[in-house]
Amino acid sequence: MLIVLQPDITQKQKNQIYRILREGGCIFREISEAGQCIIGSTGNAGRTPEYFEALEGVTRVVPVKTAFKLVSRQMHPEDTRVQVGSVSVGGERIVVIAGPCAVESREQAMAIAGQVRKYGAVLFRGGAFKPRTSPYAFQGLGEQGLKILAEVRETYGMPVVTEITTPAQADLVMKYVDVIQIGARNMQNFELLKCVGRLGKPVLLKRGLSATIEEWLMSAEYILSEGNDRVILCERGIRTFEPYTRNTLDLSAIPVIKNLTHLPVIIDPSHATGIREKVSPMARAAIAAGADGLMIEVHNDPDHAMSDGAQSLYPEQFSRLMRDLYVIAPVVDKQLDFSYLDKARAVDRMQKAGGGSGRRAAFLGDPGTYSHKACTQYFGDQVEPIPMSGFKDIYEAVREGRADFGVIPLENSLAGSVHENYDLLLEYDLRIVGELLLRIEHNLISHPGAGTEGIRRVYSHPQVFQQCRDYIDRHDWEWIPMSDTARAVKHVRDRGDVTEGALAGRDAARIYGMEILEEGIETNARNYTRFVIISGQPISGGEKHKSSLIFSTGNQPGSLYGALKVFADNGVNLVKLESRPIHGKPWEYMFYVDLEADVDADDFAGVMARLAEKTDYLKVLGSY
Repeated sequence: MLIVLQPDITQKQKNQIYRILREGGCIFREISEAGQCIIGSTGNAGRTPEYFEALEGVTRVVPVKTAFKLVSRQMHPEDTRVQVGSVSVGGERIVVIAGPCAVESREQAMAIAGQVRKYGAVLFRGGAFKPRTSPYAFQGLGEQGLKILAEVRETYGMPVVTEITTPAQADLVMKYVDVIQIGARNMQNFELLKCVGRLGKPVLLKRGLSATIEEWLMSAEYILSEGNDRVILCERGIRTFEPYTRNTLDLSAIPVIKNLTHLPVIIDPSHATGIREKVSPMARAAIAAGADGLMIEVHNDPDHAMSDGAQSLYPEQFSRLMRDLYVIAPVVDKQLDFSYLDKARAVDRMQKAGGGSGRRAAFLGDPGTYSHKACTQYFGDQVEPIPMSGFKDIYEAVREGRADFGVIPLENSLAGSVHENYDLLLEYDLRIVGELLLRIEHNLISHPGAGTEGIRRVYSHPQVFQQCRDYIDRHDWEWIPMSDTARAVKHVRDRGDVTEGALAGRDAARIYGMEILEEGIETNARNYTRFVIISGQPISGGEKHKSSLIFSTGNQPGSLYGALKVFADNGVNLVKLESRPIHGKPWEYMFYVDLEADVDADDFAGVMARLAEKTDYLKVLGSY
């Protein structure tokens, strides 16, 4: 049941409720939803709902009707994010777990780990204990395999995942691994579920071969009932009559699970299809359907793998898949971050150097703006977002050390470049250390229960009105500009007028307790904004694939051609070239260039030297 508390409840009154639940053997937790304080309980302590409603400080009691109570979204409205080291499963960044079906040798595991790490995997999978259909098949290396997994983590900084098949292995997996996997064959091994629930480590729970969704969630309930809520659900295909694939991947389970439970869900297309050529298409489909991540089997010599070689991708195939996912992710409001682990490690080093103090990132506007969303998608929970009222304020905060990073929009696919920020990049001695592409989806937002037929006045940023021109032309409403989208939603909320609305993102509606009346109202669905991250120092030690420069040339024929020819002669691809007037020098221009290369790399020094000869002014904005 859910016990909804009064806003002015005292701690004494709350403690009385806790005492009754505790004495009745209930499992309970305090949760928050839309500003309300709620106690969720798995039992009623032998009392009726009316009894609890009569207690001081209680507004009402709502029964939880599902059998899986702790797992239910009723008990926990907000999405759970399972933290595994520096990786957050269930957030806005897609988590990819990759590696061989089984750890076969140290050389094999280390080679594959290096490759999947390079291509963007953030967790490494590998079986040390292998439950097999045949008792004569390879059963895993046991503790030797666990030691190899621990070495992978130490060498590549990747948390490791492996399967446990019996409670007798509990001490070993606690010693060596970061995530404990419960395989499909053990989904209803209830003693094993209780065991991992007591261990407290993150658990990856696979769906059984023929399990219903409710049976799967009840297995998760076993783990949570033992006090461990760090559970990741994994759909890996169910057994059907279809012979053309190993199993049938139930992609419809993703939206169903997302509606029923707060736990994150990932997809294992390798076991679902059992055929190498089918893995990538189903992985792409899983992300499009809303999965929080993937578990992919990768092997450098699958023809000689000791288990499941036929479904294992070659490293090159895995690389191509990751590039595809990078493109798909922003469409479904997520990101695939190739520098996830490097960035997390760098921010952690900065925290240690700062005496343990948290890092901060400045963004434009109030919480709930698209800049705020870009900040949380890029950094996750590792930094504290700091709102700023203007772009120059962000640059000043980073330069003065009041913020470690700044999140800056540089260009929009429909509205073009944000020229003020290009000019500020020239003015300030700060570097671009990362970038992020964010899909911009606008929604009509108003008070809960309001309808579009009653709207008379709408607030938003002027650029949003431009991007929603077709929608605006269909309504005879008053359109009032505001400094940012989140402030518009907050303004409507505070005024309390149901005839008013705002155009903003989904996050703004959630943060300010408002309701989306119409979604996706922008004129062009291909509406993306490119954000860059600025800092006084680099944050990623990983590979850099892109750089940004500013240069100017002499005012004579062929000078720009001479500079650009340096790139052409060296096979460097330019992805952006834009001119901006030089302040104080009429009809003279700076050129802003984005190119696919790391200009700070030693082997690029000759190109930069040649470019310097062809330009009057040259500044590197950053490599990332």
